[in-house]
Amino acid sequence: MRVIAGKARRLQLKTVPGLGTRPTTDRIKETLFNIINNDLYDTNFLDLFSGSGAIGIEALSRGAKKAYFVENNRQAVMCIQDNLKTTRLTDDAVVMKQNVKTAIEELNSRGVLFDIIFMDPPYNKLMEKDVLIFLAKSALIDKNSMIIVEADIETNFDYVKNLGFEILRDKQYKTNKHIFLRLIGD
Repeated sequence: MRVIAGKARRLQLKTVPGLGTRPTTDRIKETLFNIINNDLYDTNFLDLFSGSGAIGIEALSRGAKKAYFVENNRQAVMCIQDNLKTTRLTDDAVVMKQNVKTAIEELNSRGVLFDIIFMDPPYNKLMEKDVLIFLAKSALIDKNSMIIVEADIETNFDYVKNLGFEILRDKQYKTNKHIFLRLIGD
């Protein structure tokens, strides 16, 4: 796994040992960043369920102003920190070793507004729905913020309109997909 583009281009990233995480492949990561590249510069980026941190690091490498990494697995947090050192992006990063619910509540109380939120929760556990319910009522996003959810290809997102979100795009791959969401504007 490597950084695909930007100031940390071609640098190798470590992955978390074991089967507890599921890294996004370089090919899917490249497709994702080709889609959001024009919206990335000078943004606040939130990487939920960060794993190795590859998505947030790619965002920083391509011009995001600040990236927050939320991960509660100790080995994964150490991997994120090592990868940030390797890419020399530590100064632009905040690593939060806590569960996602606690982290987003804390960030909300701090008044941090995010331009892009990416989440890659464990598949088929509806964790993304819980996060979206919180985000819909939070100060973490506004009508210009984009939320991207990586999910199993079979995951149903029919409920998002009832939460106040619209699906901007549904990019499907062989076994998973990225759903791009935004609050429904006035």
